[in-house]
Amino acid sequence: MGARKVIAERGVAKATARDIASAAGVSLAAIGYHFGSKEQLITEALTDGLGTAIGDSIEALIRQGAGSTPLAAFAALWNSMPAVFTDNRDSMLASVENLVRVARSPESQKFFAESLPGAYRDMAEALRAAHPQLGEDQANAVAELYFVLVQGLGVLQTIAPEAKLPDGDRLAEAVASLAGADQWLFVADQ
Repeated sequence: MGARKVIAERGVAKATARDIASAAGVSLAAIGYHFGSKEQLITEALTDGLGTAIGDSIEALIRQGAGSTPLAAFAALWNSMPAVFTDNRDSMLASVENLVRVARSPESQKFFAESLPGAYRDMAEALRAAHPQLGEDQANAVAELYFVLVQGLGVLQTIAPEAKLPDGDRLAEAVASLAGADQWLFVADQ
């Protein structure tokens, strides 16, 4: 928790290992022992912090959609996400700053790659609970779409908060259009 606070307040580049250790109430040596490096601590702190804050919000919104159609619940969730991103703006900003560092670190890339299945699984479980008519593979596919949309829209809202981004209704229209286009595409492919 202390590490996330320092990173959010100072940014990734200005957060020193000493500041993080002090805020967390541990020694500098403890960071090296438990995480291997300040960079790995930052990666794990941001992944855990945002994963918890945004992930818990998404799961709550998914559960609120129970009883409505999956597409209506999809629209409602994405209409609510701008507020989630705004509530987590400092952490989102630190995460955007961290993306370049992660892209240059094979160790951090590996950590993210290994974390993805758990993120998908948690969302898929919430989707299946809210929409039992979804098969396991369908829930997994929707969870993957949600995750990709969180990443893209979260970054866009963070770097361009005044931009007009697609809302849930617009995204649902796109998904419905693609679903309706399936029949046409299958005929065209034959």
